Amino acid sequence: STETRMNHPVLEREALHTVRLTLNGRARSGQAQPRLLLSDFLRHQLGATGTHVGCEHGVCGACTVRIDGVAARACLTLAVQVDGRQVDTVETPQGHDAILDALKAAFKRHHALQCGFCTAGILMSSADWLQRQRAHGQVPDEAAVRDMLSGHLCRCTGYTPIVNAVMEV
Repeated sequence: STETRMNHPVLEREALHTVRLTLNGRARSGQAQPRLLLSDFLRHQLGATGTHVGCEHGVCGACTVRIDGVAARACLTLAVQVDGRQVDTVETPQGHDAILDALKAAFKRHHALQCGFCTAGILMSSADWLQRQRAHGQVPDEAAVRDMLSGHLCRCTGYTPIVNAVMEV
């Protein structure tokens, strides 16, 4: 339908819509029904399987990606909402994001992952958060890092190695 409500297009429930985005620096597109979650679109349409799906309620943080540079839960975002936008996942190529690259290296040095299920989301949230801290000239302390991590569930590490890795960066 071409009707609009409050300047937002009304999408037909079952129709497929083309979603064009920049994914990890590359122009990509795929087809999505209006109710398809970004997490499923990334994994099943675009093959970006580094974005993990845990709780599907926005609680665990495993599906965190960055949309236009801001951390967001892919399980709470519809694929059609990212049409024309930039989405970055943990698969962002090395050299395209200095903070994310530094975090990945620090996680390795500090053994900040075990099963790895939560790691992608924690890396994406941490990269966004550290970027904002630096933009405001702030140097976070351990309590601030732990507060940022409170939106992520990790059953393996006990968080200490993760905190140490983020603090290093």
